[in-house]
Amino acid sequence: MSESTATTAVKRIETPEQLNLLRDACKTTLEKPKRFRVTVGMATCGISAGANVVLDAFKKSLKAHGIDDVLVEPAGCIGLCVYEPIVEVFEQGKEKVSYVHVSPKKAEEIVEKHLIGGKPVTAYGLEGMDIYDDNGELCRHFDDLPFYKKQKRLVLHNCGYINPEDIEEYIAVDGYQALAKVLTTMTPDDVINEISASNLRGRGGAGFPTGRKWKFAAVNEADQKYVICNADEGDPGAFMDRSVLEGDPHAVLEAMAIAGYAIGADKGWIYVRAEYPTAVGRLQRAIDEATARGLLGDNIFGTGFNFSIRLRLGAGAFVCGEETALIASIEGKRGMPRNKPPFPANRGLWGKPTIINNVETLANIAPIIRNGADWFRSIGTEKSPGTKVFALGGKIANTGLVEVPMGITLREVIYDIGGGCPNGKEFKAVQTGGPSGGCLTAEALDEIIDFDHLTALGSMMGSGGMIVMDEDNCMVDIARFFLDFTVDESCGQCVPCREGTKRMLEILDKMVSGKAEESDLTALEELAENIQLTSLCALGQTAPNPVLSTMHHFMDEYRAHVIDKKCPTHVCKDLLGYYITEDCKGCTLCKKTCPVDAISGRVKEQHYIDTDKCIRCGACFDVCRFNAIKKR
Repeated sequence: MSESTATTAVKRIETPEQLNLLRDACKTTLEKPKRFRVTVGMATCGISAGANVVLDAFKKSLKAHGIDDVLVEPAGCIGLCVYEPIVEVFEQGKEKVSYVHVSPKKAEEIVEKHLIGGKPVTAYGLEGMDIYDDNGELCRHFDDLPFYKKQKRLVLHNCGYINPEDIEEYIAVDGYQALAKVLTTMTPDDVINEISASNLRGRGGAGFPTGRKWKFAAVNEADQKYVICNADEGDPGAFMDRSVLEGDPHAVLEAMAIAGYAIGADKGWIYVRAEYPTAVGRLQRAIDEATARGLLGDNIFGTGFNFSIRLRLGAGAFVCGEETALIASIEGKRGMPRNKPPFPANRGLWGKPTIINNVETLANIAPIIRNGADWFRSIGTEKSPGTKVFALGGKIANTGLVEVPMGITLREVIYDIGGGCPNGKEFKAVQTGGPSGGCLTAEALDEIIDFDHLTALGSMMGSGGMIVMDEDNCMVDIARFFLDFTVDESCGQCVPCREGTKRMLEILDKMVSGKAEESDLTALEELAENIQLTSLCALGQTAPNPVLSTMHHFMDEYRAHVIDKKCPTHVCKDLLGYYITEDCKGCTLCKKTCPVDAISGRVKEQHYIDTDKCIRCGACFDVCRFNAIKKR
């Protein structure tokens, strides 16, 4: 925080009073910059859209104009990934100005017209995109968008606002205040009781009560205990944990230290996948900064409490999201689950009591400690308090990251926040819980979202992936996609998962290629049910869920594939055929485009497709300007 009086403040923080002084100094710079504070969205979504060169363009342009009192810095993801690169300008006493789809050229113009000239470039903001709110008013700020109206950002509160690479900005928003409160005013039992009273449930899977898990580890006497953060986010389409780590890494570190104090642990591990280089870099920087300031390491706040954190990079094995497989991987062994009990709280990392919480669960800890269990329970539902972060993807208008209070309905998330299916397509289903979850249809749109309701509906919360499908999606193909993933990710330890899922995939392959028989429908269902009952770990036990849920809701599509040898949505290539109607004008474009010369015909005469030669690539269908080529 280059402009801050914090640069002259104490480096190592030894008392809560010193932390408060630093907070106040940092908050002044964050909330009341001398002139402007400019943030550039530099999460993975922003970087992939070109935010790196945008950040450089701002700095170079400011330098070229001789301006040195404007703070330009990176920030995390605000959730609306579709608008990246996103730039926000903060000026004391004025509303922030948000810019979308910023390029280096636009950055130079923003510097000249806004930062120097004092007039925002409205053409590059939401006003320039003609986006309107529910009342028909032109949106000027992100907060005006329907996308945010029903969200409640608790876990994501700091993401997109603070610089994740600067510990002073985390401290400015009350960072490490919860840790100071815990170490100086609360006993370990007090901490566990507060988390238990909040009824915070684990956000990484089935929703086990966090306080109960901590208590199990706390009561076990041992010379060494461990706290593990599970950041091995492997679900297809899921990026919730990554966004928190990239946008607010200190929130996880603070929570791990609080957990360590509560259970009597002095060492923590963050197991993060190596495919998250930005998150890994920011985590290591955060650990180094917190250690240098005395907020991690030895004798924190002079209380005698020690807590250190190390990173372990995972190699991308989905099964290592399972806690015992994750433990094996940290120990340097092959990541394979083991039978439970004993549970990790009794016998975990290197045989010692261990608690494992995922990123989103830990990101709730400090706010609960600061604001109290009653505050947390006032959000959400009685049995599922708080919020849930979802990665909203698939056939949805507003792709991105959303955080909603528990108890909101699927309809509100998909239509009010997500904007519904684009291009006027009809909603067909939504997959929650990733490859471990199930599909829910339009009949469930008005059901509320919480752990128990989703389970009762035949799906699950899981880590928070939410993939929307429209009328053009083939549900047999969707089931095959998820099962193909779990087959590839099986550790191979137990026969039901290793062999059973392969047999299921073979049956689905037969279905999408038109080679299945009616008996395969029964065989597929029986296999799925047996695998659920006999697999060793949750990967195998939940692998059949996408198949069983799609069979339950869309059996007509399965029968069409098996009995009629047709794919109703024209997705499955081997069941697809093309023909040319009398609307053909004989322009020859399809003939020229066909890669295998399967189309014949003269200029200005109807053309024909040789079905024996046709490879069903769809090139002719894509280029026809007269809608004369049809699927069957």
